[in-house]
Amino acid sequence: MKNKEIMTLTYIYHSGFMLEGLSAILIFDFWRDADNGIVERTLSTTHKRVYFLASHFHQDHFNPEILNLPVPHGEKKVILSRDIYRRRRAGTEGVTAYLRRRESYRDDLITVHAFGSTDSGVSWAVHVEDKDIFHAGDLNNWHWADESTPQEIKKREGDFLAILNDIRKECTAFDLVMFPVDPRLGSDFARGARQWLQHIPTRYFAPMHFPPAHETAMAFGPEAEQMQTSFLYIQEEGEAIARF
Repeated sequence: MKNKEIMTLTYIYHSGFMLEGLSAILIFDFWRDADNGIVERTLSTTHKRVYFLASHFHQDHFNPEILNLPVPHGEKKVILSRDIYRRRRAGTEGVTAYLRRRESYRDDLITVHAFGSTDSGVSWAVHVEDKDIFHAGDLNNWHWADESTPQEIKKREGDFLAILNDIRKECTAFDLVMFPVDPRLGSDFARGARQWLQHIPTRYFAPMHFPPAHETAMAFGPEAEQMQTSFLYIQEEGEAIARF
């Protein structure tokens, strides 16, 4: 992995993040702005190209408002999972590209590849400014170990590991990964995140999909650090949590 330029990662809310580099801003799975209005303020002043990416149609990952948010001094592109169109959450106006699993989008600044998900939609691998970025969307090992049968657990884990293998065939490592660490899963809430780090080298790991169980999600940090990754501890919405 090459790291010539500096990028800043800001946590917005739930699974929403804003990644700002020298030439581009990427906003993943915007649901709502942080209380400090960081997205609105950034959009109103930036002269950079802004990319909105939404992994699937669920309301906590896609807000149709992104189609109307102005970038008065810059340029806006919107890249959506195809299920958003199928579910009639958005049409074609204002959308740069709809992607299915295994499809890609490229322009002069970024390359986006859609991988699979164990829930709706896709997960995103993005190459931008010499960095390799991954946003999982709702890709996770959603096995609910305290409630599911052994057969259900085996099926869900097999589906998850198959997607990890697909990703690993194409991507040897990532500079930044944003991935669910959801305490609602019970005792094995970090199992999917742990398996990700066991399979794919990751420089920075940002947890997501955890409100309101913030402290439990952050408890995965020491384990992640033992697996040779830098865990990004999140204290509040709207804060910059990494520069890399």
